Amino acid sequence: MPGENLSRDEARERAALLSVEEYEVSLDLRSAVGGTDTEPRTFRSVTTIRFRSAEPGATSFADLIAPSVTAVSLNGRDLDPGAVFDGSRILLEDLAEDNELVVDARCAYSRTGEGMHRFVDPEDGEVYLYTQYEPADSRRVFANFEQPDLKAPFRFEVRAPEGWVVWSNGVGELADGVWKFAGTKPISTYITAFVAGPYHYVTDSYERVLDDGTRLEIPLGALCRKGLARHFDADDVFLVTKQGLDFFHDHFDYPYPFGKYDQAFVPEYNLGAMENPGCVTFREEFIFRGRVTQASYERRANVILHEMAHMWFGDLVTMVWWDDLWLKESFADFMGTFSMVEATRFTDGWITFANNRKAWAYRADQLPSTHPVTADIRDLEDAKLNFDGITYAKGASVLKQLVAYAGRDAFLEGARRYFKRHAYGNTRLGDLLSVLEETSGRDMAAWSRSWLQTAGVNSLTPQVILDAQGRVSELTVLQEAAESHPELRPHRVAVGLYRREGADGPGDGSDGGSGGGSLVRYARAEVDVDGPRTVIGELAGADAPELILVNDDDLTYCKIRFDDGSLDTLRARLGDLTDPLARALCWSALWNLTRDALMPARDFVDLVLRFAGRESDIGVLQTLHAWANSALTFYVAPEWRATGGRLLAEGALRELRSAGPGSQHQLTWARFFAAVASGEDDLRLLRELLEGTEKIDGLEVDQELRWAFLEPLAAHGVADESVLAAELARDDTASGKRHQVRCLAARPSAAVKAQAWAAVVESDSLSNALAEATIGGFAQASHRELTAPYASKYFDVIERVWEERSIQIGMDVVRGLFPSLQDSAGTLAAADAWLASRGEAAPALRRLVLEARDDLARGLRGQACDEAAAG
Repeated sequence: MPGENLSRDEARERAALLSVEEYEVSLDLRSAVGGTDTEPRTFRSVTTIRFRSAEPGATSFADLIAPSVTAVSLNGRDLDPGAVFDGSRILLEDLAEDNELVVDARCAYSRTGEGMHRFVDPEDGEVYLYTQYEPADSRRVFANFEQPDLKAPFRFEVRAPEGWVVWSNGVGELADGVWKFAGTKPISTYITAFVAGPYHYVTDSYERVLDDGTRLEIPLGALCRKGLARHFDADDVFLVTKQGLDFFHDHFDYPYPFGKYDQAFVPEYNLGAMENPGCVTFREEFIFRGRVTQASYERRANVILHEMAHMWFGDLVTMVWWDDLWLKESFADFMGTFSMVEATRFTDGWITFANNRKAWAYRADQLPSTHPVTADIRDLEDAKLNFDGITYAKGASVLKQLVAYAGRDAFLEGARRYFKRHAYGNTRLGDLLSVLEETSGRDMAAWSRSWLQTAGVNSLTPQVILDAQGRVSELTVLQEAAESHPELRPHRVAVGLYRREGADGPGDGSDGGSGGGSLVRYARAEVDVDGPRTVIGELAGADAPELILVNDDDLTYCKIRFDDGSLDTLRARLGDLTDPLARALCWSALWNLTRDALMPARDFVDLVLRFAGRESDIGVLQTLHAWANSALTFYVAPEWRATGGRLLAEGALRELRSAGPGSQHQLTWARFFAAVASGEDDLRLLRELLEGTEKIDGLEVDQELRWAFLEPLAAHGVADESVLAAELARDDTASGKRHQVRCLAARPSAAVKAQAWAAVVESDSLSNALAEATIGGFAQASHRELTAPYASKYFDVIERVWEERSIQIGMDVVRGLFPSLQDSAGTLAAADAWLASRGEAAPALRRLVLEARDDLARGLRGQACDEAAAG
């Protein structure tokens, strides 16, 4: 639609002209229930905006995406909706110094997770609503000025179906059939929120005596669909919430500013969570329907604390424009792990961060679309794509480096000053750097230029020279950068030296055993690495190491490389590393070598087969399983795929049978076995476990695990439509429906693939969650031949899909249906041809195709490396 993609220049011009004093928004959501869905459902939205103009007589616009507008009034003057509303903007001419705009509109309920999402629970027919706005979808619910720097207080009222409860940012009360909510503090439009429906609601409270002696009381709430109530462990959610509130009050010296704290777990959510002040929304998959490992609880705790950190970084103090999105997301990502490790039971959170979160950053930072942490965001489509591994995980990694560089106390004091100085306001990069310079005494401008304003990831490689006595004569760290991003950065790093202790014989580790003793750190130096070559004088004279680990303790953001001796040690003795963080760092480095085509992918698979069974950290183990599967799917030579798949299935089954009965390792190996099972015997075992004719001691095949077993059975033609229908009857829930849809699309049939393609590409009848499930089922690694005909079709349809669908669905289709499994030079050429001939295509669409093309090219380089190593 014209004007729907707001540009940065337009936002700057409007912010210079307007200041918003207050919003009053009235919604009537009674249309959410009853009737039929033969026509798109709408609801009434009436908005009153009081605002000032710096230039009387000037022209501007308000934002609204709605099927129709009934009436528009500006300063008591009725405007013709047909003349001033174009589908996404309302033209405002001849502004006064003080203005009042009233817009009466019919807004549409969403099925894509954008705006006011409407969900009908298939289990009981109940209707549930919630909103999701970031970066700019509140305009789908009420008229406004949709940009983060035009903050204002909001007053909301909602008419809802009888028996419903409505939640928003402020405390609400029902009076005479209307839910009226307390006014908010000045906040941005994208963090306003509504949740409405017959939700299951649990309450608690948090109390604290502040330093000035006053008592802070925060009402707590947690809610989910009624169908999930029996699975909802709200006590654990509240436990982590209270621990987080304690941590942030201890360290931020600024009381939680938004009154109550509700947390809503909602269906068909596109994100992990959203930091709406006082009304945080989460994807309901954080309520676990079956048995999960500790890693899942850790992930949930991290997300809870990430969103809580946003109450200060993002909600209280907000970036001016999306260029500085990192000012909230990088900080929340870092503070989520920082607070989790120091305030909750998940004390090993930095291991997960090093092994999993940073892998996301390393991948994103090597794509052709990589960008500085502080990005160049031209418009809202750019902004939508910048919720990526750079803004979140690299930014958080950089902040971890900043804490090492500036000092923990200086960093936290800087945050405290930042909140007090800019409360309820908007900031840019310089506002943060100025307070950090005050507190640390460091040159933040130089640090920012290196870490925040340049792109790319450096590689750090150790080089060691031994003297005649076998001691370290000189240890050097070499720093390299990619040709496309040649910046060399200052790194505060720890360099660790490791050797065997307690050996009962030399042992070569070829069986994955520990016959050669444990690998332990015996020397460490924390130093500043700068430039292409840094000598680590502190380690001169140390005994000869068997392993040199640069970036030990994971202080900086870099790709770790190894000298030849260290790499040989890891190939033979990786499982003997006793420190779990060091082990996670080594696994991550080995995976980067694989992705960079510096190590054959089958060698990585071999390392997983030999050493993953000894991995104590369950989150690291789950990541290793995902990497091994990716290595098999994208990086090994095609002729070795069948062999590699067989070896992984055999290894997974071996570990499954030997894992402790009922342990989380057993559950993790069971899921991995299902993911790689393809042989007749493996599939028979999965079927027998489902039927109960075969058992593995301690393994409970609950409903979620049943679906995990059914997908490979469906993909290999063992479970047909009738089997999947019977399973849905057993699990006739929203979650069950998503699983069934994925399994149906996974069946090995040309007709099935055609139906799945049409359902996603040629129709918009599927909700966001069911479209995602269909795409996931369609793209099976074992179905390369079946999906081959869609490679050319993909490039024919993606522009139309991008133009016709919402940006969220467009992103899902363009990413999910890219023919990555057609890994050949021909597909690469087709992608290049599309990019060369579509220079005028939407930049965001081109970026998605360019990223997928880069992943394809990387996979082909990995396959060539693997094939060459095989001889």
